[in-house]
Amino acid sequence: MDKAWSSQLKKGLVELSVLAALRENEAYGYQLLQRLGVEPLLATTESTLYPIMSRLAEEKLVAVRQAPSPNGPPRRYYRLTAQGREHLRQLSAHWKELSSAVDKILTDGAPETRNG
Repeated sequence: MDKAWSSQLKKGLVELSVLAALRENEAYGYQLLQRLGVEPLLATTESTLYPIMSRLAEEKLVAVRQAPSPNGPPRRYYRLTAQGREHLRQLSAHWKELSSAVDKILTDGAPETRNG
């Protein structure tokens, strides 16, 4: 498979995946990486995750709190805000429609068009 194509597709789904990973419980960055990594195709890196988390916090889709860490610097915990839950709902609905449409064309092929 073309790695560039696969990478771009995955990059477009990171936000949806991160929001979904926060749906039930808050998490700090490493926990999020672990949650996503349970599904190898969704595994990502710190250099991808943290800029997205900063943007989601700026957009008020996630709230951030800082807490002491048992070892090392304080941890930043992320949780969905009400806006974030609504955004996740909208992205999920769009993903379901999009994936259904792609599945349909993959299964049935392109529909015939009529001129005229």
